[in-house]
Amino acid sequence: MNAHDQPLQKWPAKKIRQTFLDFFQSKGHQIVPSAPMVIKNDPTLMFTNAGMNPFKDLFLGQAPVVHPRIADTQKCLRVSGKHNDLEEVGHDTYHHTMFEMLGNWSFGDYFKKDAIAWAWELLSDVYGLEKDRLYVTVFEGDASESLAADTEAATYWKNWIAADRILNGNKKDNFWEMGDTGPCGPCSEIHVDLRTDADRIAVDGASLVNQGHPQVVEIWNLVFMEFNRKADGSLEKLPAQHVDTGMGFERLAMALQKKTSNYDTDVFTPSIKTLERLTGLAYGKTTKVDIAIRVIADHVRAVAFAIADGQMPSNNGAGYVIRRILRRAVRYGFTYLNMKAPFIFELVHTLATEMGDAFPELKEQKDWIMRIISEEEQGFLRTLEQGLVRIDVMIQEIQGTTLEGKKAFELYDTFGFPPDLTRLILSEQGLMLDEQGFDKEMEAQKQRSKAATQIKTDDWTMLQQSGGRTFLGYDQLVCESRITQYRSATVGKKQIFQIVLDQTPFYPEGGGQVGDSGKLYSAHEVLEIINTVKENGLIIHVCEQLPERPDAIFTAEVQATSRHQTANNHTATHLLHQALREVLGVHVSQKGSLVNADYLRFDFAHVSKMTDAEIAAVEQLVNQRIMANLPLQEHRSISMDAAKEMGAMMLFGEKYGDEVRAIQFGQSIELCGGTHVRATGQLGLFKIVSEGAVAAGIRRIEALTGAGAHQWLGEQMQELRAIKASLKGQNALQAIEKLKAEQADLQKKLAQLLQEKASNLGPELLKEAQTFNGVRFIGQTIDLDANAVKDLCFSLRKEPALVMAIGSRTGEKVTLSLMVSDDLVAQERFNAGKMIRELAQAIKGGGGGQAFFATAGGSDFSGLEKAYQQTIEKLQTS
Repeated sequence: MNAHDQPLQKWPAKKIRQTFLDFFQSKGHQIVPSAPMVIKNDPTLMFTNAGMNPFKDLFLGQAPVVHPRIADTQKCLRVSGKHNDLEEVGHDTYHHTMFEMLGNWSFGDYFKKDAIAWAWELLSDVYGLEKDRLYVTVFEGDASESLAADTEAATYWKNWIAADRILNGNKKDNFWEMGDTGPCGPCSEIHVDLRTDADRIAVDGASLVNQGHPQVVEIWNLVFMEFNRKADGSLEKLPAQHVDTGMGFERLAMALQKKTSNYDTDVFTPSIKTLERLTGLAYGKTTKVDIAIRVIADHVRAVAFAIADGQMPSNNGAGYVIRRILRRAVRYGFTYLNMKAPFIFELVHTLATEMGDAFPELKEQKDWIMRIISEEEQGFLRTLEQGLVRIDVMIQEIQGTTLEGKKAFELYDTFGFPPDLTRLILSEQGLMLDEQGFDKEMEAQKQRSKAATQIKTDDWTMLQQSGGRTFLGYDQLVCESRITQYRSATVGKKQIFQIVLDQTPFYPEGGGQVGDSGKLYSAHEVLEIINTVKENGLIIHVCEQLPERPDAIFTAEVQATSRHQTANNHTATHLLHQALREVLGVHVSQKGSLVNADYLRFDFAHVSKMTDAEIAAVEQLVNQRIMANLPLQEHRSISMDAAKEMGAMMLFGEKYGDEVRAIQFGQSIELCGGTHVRATGQLGLFKIVSEGAVAAGIRRIEALTGAGAHQWLGEQMQELRAIKASLKGQNALQAIEKLKAEQADLQKKLAQLLQEKASNLGPELLKEAQTFNGVRFIGQTIDLDANAVKDLCFSLRKEPALVMAIGSRTGEKVTLSLMVSDDLVAQERFNAGKMIRELAQAIKGGGGGQAFFATAGGSDFSGLEKAYQQTIEKLQTS
């Protein structure tokens, strides 16, 4: 065995992870699974970007502490906002988009002394890291916020490490904050020096801590949570002191396996070897290939885990972030690895093998994840090709040596071209990119997006410290309540108010079900509750005004009709899910839903369009269960193990607690927090009104229940009766088929007539041709369809020295067709494909085509004459 590989054999990645969990279990910590990487009920965060995110409400004292000591490995993603490592990924050796955060937590239990002692024990005694390679930092204080230096942590560190290895750190490095608001506190970072002995002798490692050196890196951060950062920027003491530690799993593996790059550890080498096999290129030979391989090996992890957590690539929100990451990987493969077909999806095999034991969702959804990534790759590769055509046009139109920033942004926004790809293509042509112009357009888009979606909240006004999580709405729609806290918020330009009650019957938006609306009233006033949401466990009631007397006793009353109809539709989604699995197969799994009072929408994994027979079979099964009037069996507070034993279905990407709620109607058993009917007969009727694709491998059903289903059927019957009446008693289906056949025959005859007209028109047009600079020109607007115009142009292409511009209109669409005879093309005098781009502007459109024939579509019919005149000017000056 190579001596260099011995540390890897001693500390493979799987052993490193398990050793961490075993160590803290021996210290009395409860080992918990990773929470989903995609966050669903915190408007301040899109993704879990640190191990503490799932425990935010515990730090704030807004949820009861069940286990005062916890340890886990948490999936994290850092690609936007304050914690953003995307641009460094692949270019250096230790930043990642998705990474594992090994963490141990104390909620009001132990504090700095034990956290420091255990960290040192694990690193030096258990993992065996060389003590003379370790440095620690402590918070030096910050006068601007009246924060004292953390002398307490420094004192405890002196029990374990030499004083000259304890370094002071500023607020940026040693005061940890998860975002603009939320729990925060001073921290101690542990850094490791992985340089050679010679380098360590030459330069003191202490001088390189927090200086961006690739071999002197932070591996563990011990955060001592003491404060809450409020919306006004001030700090307030938390109800209790907590410990929040996070150790970078990938960096720890680099240190233990004695590597100088995270990508040289067995966390990544299996994926890199797979990429070498797929591309036929060797890693470690050229810089550009190495960067591309590192980017892809990193990015596929982020995308695969996000999909496993239920977040599909899309054009907005979290889905757009995931799509961007994947497209970045595809682009690197396309440009630097010469991969022109989907290949990244094949890495999921390797990921599932290497990480599937720690994260079983990868194994369980492997085929699904591969399919989604493959489809996304294929789609972007097509877009990439279209974008390459577009940038070629832009290059031909450049006046000077620089591409406008606005046009580069169009490539980014429309075709997903990152600016570095545009920059690369331009450089190959000796051209440059207007960087400032591009940045200006990008910032303008960010501001538009931010203005449309940003929610700004003031700090809470507290009336009482407890309450806000007690939900009574499963059993009652009215209750007496007191306001515990309230605040104002701004959504875009609209001001709203958020109210928290000590107890409430209002269901907060979640699990696809919309939030309740209703009233909050006292003896003095009435407030309209327009929505109910959940944030970090708090049930928040949204209204457009604040009460004049917030300390009064209120009655909280849910809008009953809307709640009942919503419950109908939510129960129907459970019955629908079960029926789909019976008809289509057990591969069907829920991928999203929307449940409100009007209808239900259900997204599910399935590869092909449902047939009419399959839709009918699903409807029949659901309606059979409605007629059976199956009673609700609600298992309100049972353990997760008990739910699994019952066979309850659960959704990937959802965060479930120690106790869960299972909803059962006959054989349908699902974990669910929504509201439901007491028996299925209440639904009355179920009717599917649409079925279609919404993304690769995902179908969507929209359906109605009860009165809505009956109304829809009534409208369909009324329309059918009207059709029958217009057909005067004929069999409707036979009559429609006959009409379709007659229409097809007439269209065929019309096409023949137009073709004959076009062939006869050619000689007549040639008689009217004008000659400019030795070239004959025909420019006319003709009442022919696009196919007939094309036939006309093709029939005259062998005429000598001829250019023809033909305009036509179909409805509001204007078409300009341009033909250049074969001899002129051969002489390279004119090119229809290039000429049409300029002419298209006259009709306010765009187009393209071949050298002898090109077309443009536009909206300005009056511009055709201008296009003809521009063509004449082109001929006169050629």
